[in-house]
Amino acid sequence: MIRFVVGRFIYMILTMAAVSMVAFVLIQLPPGDFADSYANKRQQAGAPVTVQELDDMRHQLGLDRPWYIQYGTWVTKIVTEGDMGYSWEWRRPVADVIGERLPLTLALAFSTLVFMYVVAIPIGIYSAVRQYSLTDHVFSTVGYVGLATPNFLLALILMFLGQKYFGQSVGGLFSPEYQDAPWSWGRVVNLMEHLWIPVIVLGTSGTAYLIRTVRASTLDELDKMYVMAARAGGLSPMRLLLKYPVRMALNPIVATIGWRLTFVISGAPIVGVVMSLPDTGPLFLQSLLNQDMYLAGGMVLIFCAFTIIGTFISDILLILVDPRIRMQGNS
Repeated sequence: MIRFVVGRFIYMILTMAAVSMVAFVLIQLPPGDFADSYANKRQQAGAPVTVQELDDMRHQLGLDRPWYIQYGTWVTKIVTEGDMGYSWEWRRPVADVIGERLPLTLALAFSTLVFMYVVAIPIGIYSAVRQYSLTDHVFSTVGYVGLATPNFLLALILMFLGQKYFGQSVGGLFSPEYQDAPWSWGRVVNLMEHLWIPVIVLGTSGTAYLIRTVRASTLDELDKMYVMAARAGGLSPMRLLLKYPVRMALNPIVATIGWRLTFVISGAPIVGVVMSLPDTGPLFLQSLLNQDMYLAGGMVLIFCAFTIIGTFISDILLILVDPRIRMQGNS
């Protein structure tokens, strides 16, 4: 098992190195750079910039160097100094800009994951055991609606209902008095009071998908010969269900934890803009629009790191849940 874990860890490091290069190349693919974006803003404000000024800016920011030199300098500073570069738009280090919003993003992402699994797994198992019952049809219908409804549309619907029938906005994560206040117990409680709304918005479609997955996996396991043999051996229905079919049905759920985390975070920018959330979603979108490449690259790198770490955790959990994988790793 130790060899299996070490091997997966080495793969994780190599994947992270490859992803960092892909992320850096991707954010440079759009035409133009930060200097062009800066010039456009100055022209719209009635203060045009000369070509010489733009050339001086590119030289000062290092944009006139080949991309591989820029990438090498960027990665070297991240590894040796923990420096992710400088945000030209915010005129601050990238690590400081992201660090202010990352805790809220993590709180939102992990709360959404907990919501998805806590709701989806029991409903999926119940629907499989009560196949074609009235409740199974109700859960299936709700699941299809959840899959078909985009997150931003659900956010708009909740905002409309909250404003029309309750007279208050459901946007943001804090009340006005806690918006810029320092962290305290009251601010944490206020965050928890507002967090459930974006959690539902971000988690609805994922929950619906997981319900369908758990239901299908459990149904497939219920028809296996080993389940019939255990039932014929006199094992109680509940113990039989939890010990064998559910345990096997959870394999695809555990294996996709890393992807689910990416799914939640990738849906956050649009929802964050619609609901005015102070997380990294709107910040990421704004950095792409302004071609603030070190800020955008740093956030892409962090999002990819979450996926790779989540996949690594999935592999470890699979070893603990399924003895067949553990034995394969030992061999």
